[in-house]
Amino acid sequence: MEESNNKFASEQIERIKNKLVKAKATDKDLKVFGASDHEYVLGEVVSSEAILKFESEYNVVLPNCYKAFLMNIGNGGVSFSSSAAGPFYGIFPLGENVNELIYENAKEYLKGDCVLYPKMTEEHWENLTEKIEEDTITDEDYEKELGKIYGGILPIGTQGCSSYHALVLNGEFKGRVVNINSERYNPQFTFELNFLDWYERWLDEVISGVLMQENAGWFGYRIGGATQDILKTYFSTNDNEVKSDCLTGILIKQKIDVATLDIIEEEYKSSNDEIQKELLQILTKFDYERAYPYLVDFADESLLHVFQFVFWYAKKNSADWLGVIESNIDRINDDETFSFCVYLLKEMNIDYGYLVVPCTQNKNQSIRVTAYYMLGQLSNKNSYLDAFIVGLNDSANRVVHTALQALDGVEDKRLLKHYKSIAERFPVEQDYILVNLNHRLKPFGLSNTTIKDLVLDA
Repeated sequence: MEESNNKFASEQIERIKNKLVKAKATDKDLKVFGASDHEYVLGEVVSSEAILKFESEYNVVLPNCYKAFLMNIGNGGVSFSSSAAGPFYGIFPLGENVNELIYENAKEYLKGDCVLYPKMTEEHWENLTEKIEEDTITDEDYEKELGKIYGGILPIGTQGCSSYHALVLNGEFKGRVVNINSERYNPQFTFELNFLDWYERWLDEVISGVLMQENAGWFGYRIGGATQDILKTYFSTNDNEVKSDCLTGILIKQKIDVATLDIIEEEYKSSNDEIQKELLQILTKFDYERAYPYLVDFADESLLHVFQFVFWYAKKNSADWLGVIESNIDRINDDETFSFCVYLLKEMNIDYGYLVVPCTQNKNQSIRVTAYYMLGQLSNKNSYLDAFIVGLNDSANRVVHTALQALDGVEDKRLLKHYKSIAERFPVEQDYILVNLNHRLKPFGLSNTTIKDLVLDA
């Protein structure tokens, strides 16, 4: 339940006012997403009478945290739909855009129960939205279902496209901010327990520069705060989902200190399963040398995650993994693992053909496609003509297509009989095969039509 108005009295209000000034000064070039629209501008505060009028009209009681913002900090501004400064494109003015989620009869449903809650499972969300996704649903029933799904939720701002931040008006989570997509992806609650805490965190991340970085990500979709505070939350819970949220919050930091890395390393040693994997990811991002022996051990459990972590955070050290790849590549049958494997090989600037050629005959079609693509990246790809010929005769169209593309720049007459075979196999276009075949035939003065008349030695 929401806390009383006293929680949102002078101290936090004054902090937010001061931080708004600091945020505008810090982001003077308006680099934070949406800042060029809202320009850190807020309009005049609203009166208690105006709030009572809205509450009476919609038969709701607004959360105290939100009312404190409107009456003490500001309402509306210069952004999209006259929104005030705030996350993304800001905060809608009071009473505006209330029908962004429920298009008809918003008044009827705004006062209703909120059925959304944090960490809602995909299964529950699918059950909740099952009827509205039916092709045969009537317009009337569609609106009723929207009301059921988004009842008790007040849209308070847009994030662009079909995404919004909204405020829970009723029930256990009253005052919480929830991220909602009108295309009906599973809603995601922010981690703060009320609107003002959420807004203040946004200001903190502007002032600290977090939201001005290129890979800042979407505000409010990950846990925020100081690393030490996140670690306190991590160690205070036995809920692995909460622990995972905490580790993600640490992972998105730009840097962490040695003491924190020591804690992460010790926790890695005593953890297992998904949590251990996430701890290893943090170690790899912030201290590859420290993570290396653990990565070697973890390769026995998951090559995919080891290859991913190295590629994402330490690709300059890709050559460290050549031996592991040589020992394991013939056993890789998962296309995602294979993709990250060859990404590392490419970073090594070596002739990796000897490793990739055997994979052109893997039972997994996606692996064969990737193998031919990677062979096509080699400067000496003409050395692997026999492998390409196998690909040109593959039973899968995607493989033939990729082999043709990969042979760009290889003008060897030994390929002509196989090109002729493709022209005969595909009398009409399928999967852009003939388009690519004609690109390969052009240097020979041929096309998919004329090559059929060419007499070639068997």
